[in-house]
Amino acid sequence: MNITVMGAGSWGTALALHFAHQGNQVALWARNGEHMNTLKAERENKKALPGFPFPDTLTPHADLAEALKGSELVLIVTSVAGLRGSCELLKAHGAGNLPVLAACKGFEQDTGLLTFQVVKEVLPDNKTIGVLSGPSFAQELAQQLPCAVVLASENTAWIEDLVGTLNSNVMRLYGSDDVIGVAVGGAVKNVMAIATGLSDGLEYGLNARAALVTRGLAEITRLATAMGAQPKTMMGLAGIGDLILTCTGALSRNRRVGLGLAEGKELYQVLKEIGHVSEGVSTIEEVFNTACKYQIDMPITQTLLQLIRKEMTPHQVVDRLMERSARFE
Repeated sequence: MNITVMGAGSWGTALALHFAHQGNQVALWARNGEHMNTLKAERENKKALPGFPFPDTLTPHADLAEALKGSELVLIVTSVAGLRGSCELLKAHGAGNLPVLAACKGFEQDTGLLTFQVVKEVLPDNKTIGVLSGPSFAQELAQQLPCAVVLASENTAWIEDLVGTLNSNVMRLYGSDDVIGVAVGGAVKNVMAIATGLSDGLEYGLNARAALVTRGLAEITRLATAMGAQPKTMMGLAGIGDLILTCTGALSRNRRVGLGLAEGKELYQVLKEIGHVSEGVSTIEEVFNTACKYQIDMPITQTLLQLIRKEMTPHQVVDRLMERSARFE
């Protein structure tokens, strides 16, 4: 299959590497033309994912028109902030009808739209729009270590065919028609990972971590089902699977945000040290706003928002959660 990957960060590069290693012809593109020319010359993304040379089936492009030639599938792997602009570029290049998978996780700021909803808004006539989500770190995928993720779309016939085409013994694919549930699970788990990192950084222990992950899943499920998702999705890869990995994995950027805040660092300093996009930070406010819209109680999200706004200290966040009134689970 001929695949175009838009976005050359660590995750975009890892996906491009994976699908190229699996025998697909992959074109990798990003807005920074100088960076793409460097990737073309060095045959490696030394900035975002060093140590993984590009196979012959992976071609970096500085020109999007060239990257889209002959494409049968577009993976948009930018930040959520860059998703709308990427879709508009597809449309401007006459490629708005190509199948699109959004492989970024979060809610769009200001609009509160999920990723697939952003794509649908820009490309309303496209009937092949979906999301790729699930427990997966870029570093491990680049190493071709096994993982399992979900491809979800309202177009079940298309997504079933795509799963069959792209499935491999490295990345096992599961199809789903619950695109809302898959998208919400992928977005909100980043918020919960910040909370878990905060608790771990303050050395509250493994009991507290287990409580946060479990109650975090309850928050995600309440919000997702209120938005129209299937509860069972939260028990799968895109729900609890992604949540566990992001909350506990050492490679989790959002978890590292919590760890840094627990050390008393300013948020801007933590993000600068991480050096990559941590979607959970920009997602917190949109998740809270969406929860308010649907009248959903999300105490972990709410206290994290107060932390980001400097209305609470890290210790107060965990203390506030533990001091909540007793209730039935």
